[in-house]
Amino acid sequence: MWVHDILRARKHLGEYHRLVQELKLDGSRFKEYFRMSRTQFEMLFRKIGPSISKRDTNYREAISSEERLCICLRYLSTGDSFRSIAFSYRVGYCTVARVVKEVCEAILSLLVQEYMPFPEQHHWKRIAEDFHRLWNFPNCLGAIDGKHVIIQAPSSTGSMYFNYKGSFSIVLLAVVDARYLFRMVDVGAYGKSSDGGTLCASEFGKALQQGTLDLPEDTPLPGSEDPQPVPHVFVGDKAFPLKRHLLRPYPGKHLDREKRVLNYRLSRAMVECTFGILAA
Repeated sequence: MWVHDILRARKHLGEYHRLVQELKLDGSRFKEYFRMSRTQFEMLFRKIGPSISKRDTNYREAISSEERLCICLRYLSTGDSFRSIAFSYRVGYCTVARVVKEVCEAILSLLVQEYMPFPEQHHWKRIAEDFHRLWNFPNCLGAIDGKHVIIQAPSSTGSMYFNYKGSFSIVLLAVVDARYLFRMVDVGAYGKSSDGGTLCASEFGKALQQGTLDLPEDTPLPGSEDPQPVPHVFVGDKAFPLKRHLLRPYPGKHLDREKRVLNYRLSRAMVECTFGILAA
């Protein structure tokens, strides 16, 4: 059987041709379903639609580019299994896997320069101003943190993806600005790696070590009586190493007042709830 009878009814009973069309008439339900508004969906479709379209063949009619985008967004918004989405949209589960991969690659390649460009010096200065104004931490260029994304361990990988929490994962390493926006992202490090090791192996970590990030020049701290210039820094937790442009909290519990104040200020600048906002 070339196409299963259940899948042949896709245009009559599939979720895209029935439910999604009804959701277009209700903005709040549409946003709840896709985690984005109708306007955002249409803007995204205009940008990537041509690159994800497929041609019909003599054997079968291609899935439309809008339906392919819907399948991908539904997967990203729910984290549901490929098989579950395949049943609801009445397509093959291998088709869902391929569609998600291709649409995500199109989103990354076409939108990364527009929405997550590599920061230049004037961008860094604006970020530092936001950290000073919003979080009372001057000369800060971003908060660095890692998040373990749980996965099913790939075959023949041993303990490469096994993390300290007792699960298998890949590491999402991100640099976040003062407004909870991701500025740099590195995905795919082995779960066994620490945040410090992941940073050193990432392109961002290498650029930070080599001094090729086009960071602002050292400047004195605002309100300080000492005119000595101070470097701009990224802030991280105790899992990261202490470097000239990377600041971590003082270790230990019995700290004097100045060290406790710095740790408090640094923890304010970490804006770790960004990952929580992403997960929600």
